[in-house]
Amino acid sequence: MSARVILHLDMDAFYAAVEVREDPSLAGKPLIIGHRGERGVVSTCSYEAREFGVRSAMPSVTAKRLCPQATWRAGRMSHYSAVSREIRSLMDGFSPLVEPLSIDEAFIDATGIASDLEAGAKMARRLKERIRDEQRLTASVGIAANKFLAKIASDMDKPDGLVVLSHESLPRKLWPLPVERLWGVGPRMAERIHGGGLRSIGDLLRVPLADLASLCGPGVAAHLQALARGEDDRPVVTGRRAKSISEERTYGKDLTDADRIDRAMLARAEGVARQLRRSGLVGRTVHLKVRTGDFTTWTRASTLAEATDLAEPIVAAARRLFVERIRLRGRGVRLLGVGVSGLEQSGSGQRPLFEDPVEQKTRRAALAADAVRRRMGEQSLTRARLIRPEEESTP
Repeated sequence: MSARVILHLDMDAFYAAVEVREDPSLAGKPLIIGHRGERGVVSTCSYEAREFGVRSAMPSVTAKRLCPQATWRAGRMSHYSAVSREIRSLMDGFSPLVEPLSIDEAFIDATGIASDLEAGAKMARRLKERIRDEQRLTASVGIAANKFLAKIASDMDKPDGLVVLSHESLPRKLWPLPVERLWGVGPRMAERIHGGGLRSIGDLLRVPLADLASLCGPGVAAHLQALARGEDDRPVVTGRRAKSISEERTYGKDLTDADRIDRAMLARAEGVARQLRRSGLVGRTVHLKVRTGDFTTWTRASTLAEATDLAEPIVAAARRLFVERIRLRGRGVRLLGVGVSGLEQSGSGQRPLFEDPVEQKTRRAALAADAVRRRMGEQSLTRARLIRPEEESTP
């Protein structure tokens, strides 16, 4: 059985780092993300602001008193979420088992992919390099045999850290840390444990279980001693798989020209296909959604003979649905969406005995385009048919 190899990735001062990336004049300055009002709260801050004692969840009035010279930004959650999705797609490329904890951190199960913790560290180093090269951001990664130790490790050398926390290193790296670093030890619990003269994680192992139980109860005592020994058998949980992937746009001016409508379908199909490939999925049922200026709405679907992650069969099905099952009667298209459901992991279905040479060529072209976009950015490459700008639209 392969040794467990778990990574915990934590983006460094994520919101602030994204703002510095977009506005380099902020680099090296105290930067606070949050609302400055009397009831405002700090979302996060740069490491320069942390040197003044500013912390996440701190009241803004306190942060202003501690660091009056800081620059403030209100924050752009939709933008941070978009960047987070791009980073998640990078993680998905290293392991199919990724458990997001929040917008800026996740567990990655590399068991069976990396043979041991040192191989896991090499994987983590490659992932950090990809994030730095493609997103111009830094991440700290902890590598260990379980989730608890990996999360502890990721916080040991921030920012831009990479720490391996093996069981052999626990006396040196884990046991000197304060008991507050253990999951489940809040201020009140810490106060009770301190009352017994126990301050460090190692202290919890130097007393009998019964003595620790007298301070915090038998169940909690057993849990804390297990963590202090580095024991944690919780699995990495990937969450619920998406049932469908779709993309739609609402147009400021209704589309009435047949060519523009067709290009809009192609653009949506292309976007959906890229999402499928990034997620390692294929889909079998194509959905088309059309809404006219008077808010008449159609949703139509068609099932393909084979599941796909290519734009060509998706847009071909959408075109058939539009021609055969949509009746505009002179009205313009206000909203157009294309989606795919019936999702499964790519490569999990039965392959045809003889590969279609046209499909093989199309796939090679799509994968080559994906590689260019990963290196140069999403807008670096597009189909010639889509070079003409779309009508003004919103997602």
